[in-house]
Amino acid sequence: MPARPPHADLLVIGGGPAGCAAVRMAAGLGMRTVLVEPDRLCRNLWRIPALNNVLGGHTGGPELADAITAEIEGTELCRLELGRYVSGLRAHDDHVAVTLDTGARLTAPYAVVATGVGPLQPRDAAWITAPDGLTLPPLRQAEADDAEGRVLLVLGGDRPIGTFLRAHPDTGTRLLVAYPAADAYKTEEIREDPRVTLLAVEHLTLGPTGSAEAVGPDGERWAVAADAAYLSLGSAPAAPPGDLVRGPDGYCAPADQHPRVLVAGDLRSARYQRIMTALGSGGEAALHAYYAGRDLLGSG
Repeated sequence: MPARPPHADLLVIGGGPAGCAAVRMAAGLGMRTVLVEPDRLCRNLWRIPALNNVLGGHTGGPELADAITAEIEGTELCRLELGRYVSGLRAHDDHVAVTLDTGARLTAPYAVVATGVGPLQPRDAAWITAPDGLTLPPLRQAEADDAEGRVLLVLGGDRPIGTFLRAHPDTGTRLLVAYPAADAYKTEEIREDPRVTLLAVEHLTLGPTGSAEAVGPDGERWAVAADAAYLSLGSAPAAPPGDLVRGPDGYCAPADQHPRVLVAGDLRSARYQRIMTALGSGGEAALHAYYAGRDLLGSG
C-alpha cells in the first residue's frame, strides 16, 4: 500500500459524461472519489446546441450538462478538483498515483481515465497548409448571433456540421465546407442543405481571417473568401502523460492498460464517440473498480 492512506477509493480523471458517470456509480456503491478536471464539468456538452442520441428528454447539450453538473455537485462522496490537470499518472502493483499541475499527489487503489478527445487543428491535416501556430475553434463553438448572415469556411466534413445546422434551422449563415476526396462520405447528411456549399479539394492553403487558396482534384486553383474559419476535422485523443498504453492512433484501448487503470469514454476508441456510450463506459469502469477491490470479478 502507499506510505499514506489513499485520498479516495477511486480517482477520476476527466469531468465529461464518462467521468461524471463514474463518480455517480461509485457514490452509489459507497466509494469515495476525487474528480480532476481542468475546465468546468461537461465542458464540451455546453457547446453542443442540439442532441439526438441521449435518453431523458434532453434536447440540448447545455440542458444535459446542467443536469449532470447538479448531480455531481450534490454527490457528497466526491471531491472536485476543478481547474487542475494531471501532469503525471503512475500505476503500481497496489495503487495509482496522480500528480497535478500544482505538484500535489493523489493516490487511490484504482483510477478511471476519461479525458476524451480534443479537436484536430489545421497542422494535423496533411491536406491543409496553415500559418505557424494557427489554431481555430471547432464549429460547435460558433454562436448563432456570431454566424448570422456571415460566410464561414469549415475545414472538414465531420458530424458537428449537421448538428450545427439542425440546432440553427433559421440561421442565414452560409457554410463553405472544404474536405478531401477521401472524406466525401462524411458530407452525405449536409449535401441537400441550401446553406452549404461543398468544396472538394486536393489541398487548401489558409490565409488570414478565413481566406484560403484551394486546389481541386483536377489541379484547378481558386480563391476562397469567408468571414471566419472553423474546424470540423475530427478529434485526437487527449490522454494525460504517464502509464497509459496508447495505440498507433493515440487512443487507449481499455484491454491494454494496467489492471488498476480503467479507461472510459471517447479516449477508448474513435468508433464509439457518443454521449450514451460514454455514460455507460464510465459507470462500468467504476463498477469494475468496485468488484476488483473486493476480489469479485471472477464470481459473476
